[in-house]
Amino acid sequence: MQDNKVQIFDTTLRDGEQVPGCKLNTKQKLVIAERLDVLGVDVIEAGFPVSSPGDFESVNEISKMVKNATICGLTRAVKKDIEIAAKALKYAVKPRIHTGIGTSPTHIKYKFNASQDEVIQRAKEAVSYAKNFVDDIEFYAEDAGRTDNVFLAKICEEVIKSGATVLNIPDTTGYCLPEEYGAKIKYLKEHVKDIEKVTISCHCHNDLGLATANSIAGVINGARQIECTINGVGERAGNTALEEVVMILKQHPYLNLHTDINTKKLYDISQLVKNEMGIYIQPNKAIVGENAFAHSSGIHQDGVIKNRETYEIMNPKDVGVDKSKIVLTARSGRAALAYRAKNIGYNLTKIQLDEAYKTFLKFADKQKKVIDEDVHFIMEQVNKISKIATI
Repeated sequence: MQDNKVQIFDTTLRDGEQVPGCKLNTKQKLVIAERLDVLGVDVIEAGFPVSSPGDFESVNEISKMVKNATICGLTRAVKKDIEIAAKALKYAVKPRIHTGIGTSPTHIKYKFNASQDEVIQRAKEAVSYAKNFVDDIEFYAEDAGRTDNVFLAKICEEVIKSGATVLNIPDTTGYCLPEEYGAKIKYLKEHVKDIEKVTISCHCHNDLGLATANSIAGVINGARQIECTINGVGERAGNTALEEVVMILKQHPYLNLHTDINTKKLYDISQLVKNEMGIYIQPNKAIVGENAFAHSSGIHQDGVIKNRETYEIMNPKDVGVDKSKIVLTARSGRAALAYRAKNIGYNLTKIQLDEAYKTFLKFADKQKKVIDEDVHFIMEQVNKISKIATI
């Protein structure tokens, strides 16, 4: 497929939910699924139906509710898995079965004690069997990141013949470097017969902090689907963060790639997932972290106050954040103090600002952050020396 749209496949409710202690019930999953549909994701991987009655119910109920996104159910290359997934997806307007098998030497030897030919045969049979229930079949080559490209191309070609519509090329262990992962996608584009008839999908993990970079390298080299989660939640170090890849493509228009995500809803859904899963978001998390649009250095604050684009490559409103934050600390300068003071009713002259700043620095050295109540107190202290005009 040569379209410049990159489909967003959200697996927050499946891979994301595998984080220890973050199990979601059906009601919670329905709330998140509804918001994902409104966000504009193309595919919602709703769960792994055979894994438990609760997961089956969740996939089934989400299938009934969602009308826009494709609803996907995960399976192993096992007939029973596929049959149960098909039942769970019965009411979906656009159902997809996601089936596959490990393809790396490690998986073939230690998980399956099989040969490459046997793995190919199991893959073909799974895709063919799934095709009896739905038309849209995604095949995953688990641990593709550590799979030899020649063998990977061979199994991809065989599952295309068997009816696969999407090829998922997971960097399951987060091992690949971006250039390696991008080259893997490029190799498949150039060596797999009929590859243009299917969508190549990136599913990258963050064990080395490279999930986002690898996914972007994948789409630059021809993949047209990214599998990701809100806030990057997922197994071990997590998955590719949806908000990151979406904003990278938005902020780099020269890549000529786009998504259908309503980016102004990113912050709200990030907070929803955080609250439902109970997972703390690190303050410096890209796009949705508390400090993503916060400035505490005096040099940075002065620049942002003069023109936001001096230190921000994104408008916070584009991701659903109300505005940038000027955080007062001992590293802040006069411009930041004057800005915050004006916001709460004080219009300082230069002389007044100089006096207030001396008091501010003494105050700021004693605590990590100076809040509005502290600024009022500082102004009261300075008022004894020189009256401050209020607005």
